[in-house]
Amino acid sequence: MEDKKKGGVLDWIEHRLPIFSFLSNTVGNKYPTPKNLNYAWNFGSLAGLALMIQIITGILLAMNYTPHVDMAFESVERIMRDVNGGWFIRYAHAVGASMFFIVTYLHMARNLYYGSYKYPRELLWFFGLVIFLVMMATAFMGYVLPWGQMSFWGATVITSLFSAIPLVGESIVNWLWGGFSVANPTLNRFYALHYLMPFLIVGLVIFHVWALHTFGSNNPTGVEVKTKKDTIPFHPYYTIKDVLGICIFALVFFFFVFYEPNYLGHPDNYKPADPMVTPAHIVPEWYYLPFYAILRAIPNKLMGVIAMFGSIISLFFLPYLDRSKVKSGSYRPVFQFFYWIFIVNFIFLGWLGGQSAEEPYITLSRLGVLYYFGYIFVVLPLLSKFEKTKPLPESISEACEQGK
Repeated sequence: MEDKKKGGVLDWIEHRLPIFSFLSNTVGNKYPTPKNLNYAWNFGSLAGLALMIQIITGILLAMNYTPHVDMAFESVERIMRDVNGGWFIRYAHAVGASMFFIVTYLHMARNLYYGSYKYPRELLWFFGLVIFLVMMATAFMGYVLPWGQMSFWGATVITSLFSAIPLVGESIVNWLWGGFSVANPTLNRFYALHYLMPFLIVGLVIFHVWALHTFGSNNPTGVEVKTKKDTIPFHPYYTIKDVLGICIFALVFFFFVFYEPNYLGHPDNYKPADPMVTPAHIVPEWYYLPFYAILRAIPNKLMGVIAMFGSIISLFFLPYLDRSKVKSGSYRPVFQFFYWIFIVNFIFLGWLGGQSAEEPYITLSRLGVLYYFGYIFVVLPLLSKFEKTKPLPESISEACEQGK
């Protein structure tokens, strides 16, 4: 059979590689989307934008970075001072990491409120959590690369946590270090993994989006799409919303890059790493602080490590712990009360993680940890059984007509 003759270059490509029809069916005017999505649904696309910023700026930084303990700190300074536009690339990468975590935390908070982890989107939620775990590992390894004081001591403290694992802990730590202390092999390993893992995140994002398109987006009502009247094309309606979200994201991003690039960092990281001088107060980056507070709240090292990792792993069980048939928190008044306490508590744990490991911060951290796990394993299951919810609309269209 002869090829169909097309009129233009795009048609010629489309006939041999139907990428344009794929985009149209995925994010274009042929992709049906619930017509009541609000601006809280912007955070997914913003997270994708932040990931692209990190990959592009990371590749440019890697071209000028030297992964050696004797030259790493100086190579970062050379990027800042001598490489054309190097200061911008470095600050964009550093600020971009914080922006990536901000939109990811907001994205997760929206999912928790609207029940986007429930049937039939459990796998979508699982992929999102795996992406979050890989993000945290990637950011930690990147924080080590400048080889400043906080880089070195942060790497020493965090990697040493694995020594709490019975039998194999010391072997894991030595493998991570590439020796018996944080040194040049450690820096090289972290550099290689930090460069590789963003591409692993891209692969996970592809599966995440695939899972999203299998059942479509959740919506503020939690009611599934029933007819075509419940949907509108993704383009132009939601692309316009995304453009507005990107503009606001860009304003915040460039404000920090140009005016407060070091606000979200730690000043000790502008001192070269010195194994003989321990900083007075070792803290991780701000986006780890809630989990750092959970770690320090437990007096036993092994139990602290279990609690820290368990605080994320426990989120995998949400689809099975929250059995309420109503997904959206908008129709669950009692749930809303406990949910907002959970959000405030998480922010409070982040503040406590940046304080000294002394009273009253330790006791407050323990109370915060108690509520964190209590919300997941006690509050949500009980609400599933006893909460009296508001009546759901019959359809998304009915909710839109009611202005909900």
